[in-house]
Amino acid sequence: MSKTRIPFPIHIPFVEKLGLELHGFGHGHADLRVDLTEAHTNSWEVAHGGVVMTMLDVAMAHAARSAHAFEPGHRGGVATIEMKTSFMRPAQGQLRAVGKLLHKTATMAFCEAHLYDDSGELCAHASGTFKVLRGLPGRDGVKHTKAVTPPPDQP
Repeated sequence: MSKTRIPFPIHIPFVEKLGLELHGFGHGHADLRVDLTEAHTNSWEVAHGGVVMTMLDVAMAHAARSAHAFEPGHRGGVATIEMKTSFMRPAQGQLRAVGKLLHKTATMAFCEAHLYDDSGELCAHASGTFKVLRGLPGRDGVKHTKAVTPPPDQP
């Protein structure tokens, strides 16, 4: 995997807000990194579980996406439908999440990811199942709004 930062293939505002960086993407693998700041930590001053889970989720999703991302006209993506995470030790410093595509069908992707701290210690592991999407309605670059019907009056 590349040791230098590469652009994410899609715009994910939450990932950008967390400061996650993509360092590898392709052939069923993804490599994400982040330098922890105080905003990423819990009351014990280690990585918050939500940050760890997000990194693992995004690493797996990008590993799944990477299998077909370079095909002409590919506009699809994936959506997490289930994820299991095992936290093994507190994570500190620069974190690295490595995602791997284990198996993919026309509609599903099965992945795993490992999260390491800056000393290379394994801190967390996740497995996940993802729905393969051909494209999302309303994702053509134009903002669409969905009409909302108000609930009927209650007696």
